[in-house]
Amino acid sequence: MASEIYIGLGGGGTPDGPRQSLVLKRANRHGLIAGATGTGKTVTLQGLAEGFSAVGVPVFVADVKGDLAGMAMAGSPTSKLHDIFAARAAEIGDADWAYRDNPVMFWDLFGEQGHPVRTTISEMGPLLLARLMGLNEVQEGVLAIAFRVADEQNLLLLDMGDLQAMLSWCAENAAELTTKYGNVSKATVGTIQRQLLTLESQGGRNFFGEPALDIMDMIRCDEQGRGYINILAADKLMASPKLYATFLLWLLSEMFETLPEVGDPDKPKLVFFFDEAHLLFDDPPPALTDKIEQVVRLIRSKGIGVYFVTQNPIDVPDKVAGQLGNRVQHALRAFTRATSARSRLAETFRPNPKVDVAREITELKVGEALVSLLMPDGAPSPVERPSSSRLAREPVRSTPVSARSSVRSRPSTTNGDTPVNRESAEELLAAKAEQAQAAAIEAKAQAEADKQAAIAAKEAARVKAAEERERLRLERAAAREAAKPSMTEKMVQSAARSAATSLGRQVAGKLDGS
Repeated sequence: MASEIYIGLGGGGTPDGPRQSLVLKRANRHGLIAGATGTGKTVTLQGLAEGFSAVGVPVFVADVKGDLAGMAMAGSPTSKLHDIFAARAAEIGDADWAYRDNPVMFWDLFGEQGHPVRTTISEMGPLLLARLMGLNEVQEGVLAIAFRVADEQNLLLLDMGDLQAMLSWCAENAAELTTKYGNVSKATVGTIQRQLLTLESQGGRNFFGEPALDIMDMIRCDEQGRGYINILAADKLMASPKLYATFLLWLLSEMFETLPEVGDPDKPKLVFFFDEAHLLFDDPPPALTDKIEQVVRLIRSKGIGVYFVTQNPIDVPDKVAGQLGNRVQHALRAFTRATSARSRLAETFRPNPKVDVAREITELKVGEALVSLLMPDGAPSPVERPSSSRLAREPVRSTPVSARSSVRSRPSTTNGDTPVNRESAEELLAAKAEQAQAAAIEAKAQAEADKQAAIAAKEAARVKAAEERERLRLERAAAREAAKPSMTEKMVQSAARSAATSLGRQVAGKLDGS
């Protein structure tokens, strides 16, 4: 079994020069491929990716310019470049070369040029989402509260609709949340929602959802034992640099959290090439910088090698650069942050009295590089300038459409290409809102019924009171009527009065006569 990937000969390319090889056992110590545009970084990346695949190591690489898809197709002796390739192989003493294809798996966040890549909002987490949307510290805090509440209420945040629904719920319950978690203002929630709309327009709706990517789909070998080269179609994705950088960081983090510890394997379980790495380190918040450093420092023990590809080596922060053991440095232009950059670069290589790094870094031709790789004992090799190497002098571009037409089927037992929308926060909150609305309608109807019942009761009481008053009136009237004398009594009384009057007059007359 191969234990290294041959790169070329140092010592000016003489037959007895030191062999420059990437030791597989040290390949998970990470690496850096740097150089100005057009100096051969992509071809170096391609050569290493093919080398890893050939020894059974899966690879992940982002195809930023659309010229890596050709690895899926074998070259041809009838090509007009065949003589150049043959001469180059003879020059570097590589007799074991042949045209061959590579097992390639194409991926695409937009699902257009490869298998779709999805993750859930919960798996992305508030830290990376805040970075993705460019939120400030206050807005990131409110986003973290939304995640916390969703977790406490067992609400799954799977897609952007779930997060929108959760944020709307937070705005409606801002006063209650403020007393428990700290200030949550509707204005802040509104700002986050606007950023979500921007993210959605950049393709976020395609990225967030289920089924989520199974990392093990990328860590596979074909029937010949060759590692799959997983190519992410990133030409369209690069129009959204933050989405590109955050996705790759999420993928690294997911590997770190998912894969088991393996220590120091004889060869990596997967090699991850992070092209245009400067986008990752473009003014990140301290928490994100710490996360990047942690992942790069610890993912080695998972058997993952991370290789950053960028134009200037000082794009990579010192804390991260200190973890990169294998280095391939292509040319820097003379005016590239000039002396300071070249001086700092020279200090990062193990000195070689035969190589003046600060001078030669600006003299390198296309395809040439200064190389320092970890040796079997883990020590870095002295810097060399292989004048004869596998690094091609001219990049060979393929036709992306023709290459992708041979896309391999997804090596998975499940169909991850078909989106799934299961019950999650959006549906549960909508159901709760419907229940609350139904309860409110029912309460309103009950209140109206109670009101009408009260009115009816009041009316009944009024009618009853009126009837009672009428009954009492009638009783009084009847009593008065009963108290009146009858006609006979009136005649007797009248006769008695008349008799009394007559008697009175008679008595009065007798008195007057006497």
